[in-house]
Amino acid sequence: MALPDFIIVGAMKCGTSTLAAQLEAQPGFFMTTPKEPNFFSDDEIYSKGADWYKNLFADAAPDDIKGEASTHYTKLPLLPDALPRIRNMLDNPKIIYLIRDPVARAVSHYIHEWTMGVMSDDIEKAFANHKELVSYGCYADQIGPYVDAYGVDHVLVLNLETMKKNPQQLLEKVCDFLGYKGQPSWSDELTKVNVSAERIRRFPLHGLIFSNPVAATLRRTLVPQSIRDRLKKKRQMRDRPELSEALRNDIQALFVADFKKLRSIFADRDDLRISYPFIADD
Repeated sequence: MALPDFIIVGAMKCGTSTLAAQLEAQPGFFMTTPKEPNFFSDDEIYSKGADWYKNLFADAAPDDIKGEASTHYTKLPLLPDALPRIRNMLDNPKIIYLIRDPVARAVSHYIHEWTMGVMSDDIEKAFANHKELVSYGCYADQIGPYVDAYGVDHVLVLNLETMKKNPQQLLEKVCDFLGYKGQPSWSDELTKVNVSAERIRRFPLHGLIFSNPVAATLRRTLVPQSIRDRLKKKRQMRDRPELSEALRNDIQALFVADFKKLRSIFADRDDLRISYPFIADD
């Protein structure tokens, strides 16, 4: 049974879903369904066993380059078992890791958790109570263990800023890294995933009420539009939240220290600097 040739391991809110969708659109690539199996990181899923994981790749053609994308694989210290389990099952996979401005990533992470009803309305309180908002953006700490395990030549770090500025170039770099022999083409027609312009906060039974076609029909029939709009507005984050100057300075100091470690790992990657606009030029 087949196993993946590569894994997109993160980071969360850095464009992993977009990259996975673009690779899946290229002839000769195979990506899993679901996009994020989280097999190696989540105990409940890992308990399904190796055959369950291998079956995710059962429909791949013999010559396909096979991959999956699970951001849970770089969520230290919360999910520490991902890499040891990967090493136990996969001999030498290629590893892809995406980064972005870590401050912007942290705010996007907070917005995501806010919409899911996990974190509070107060962003300052959320940063105090949820250390992962910062730790997941300490990219050297997250990807360094993979470099130690598989070698720097088997780990490709990319950034969301380059994806936005020159997506075709980024896609070609990924495909070259993975040994793809075809000519990849970035598709602007693909829907960008994990983007929520409305930022609607979920609540218990949200899916039952809003995703169920029958419930949606009843809601539109029985509840006037004005009331629905008013209720929606109460659950909507209308403006992107801002960090206080003190909090921003504190976390930027942590990210500056982490960037120095990242550059020590990837000494030839001057382009990674684009993800740190708050670092003064030398």
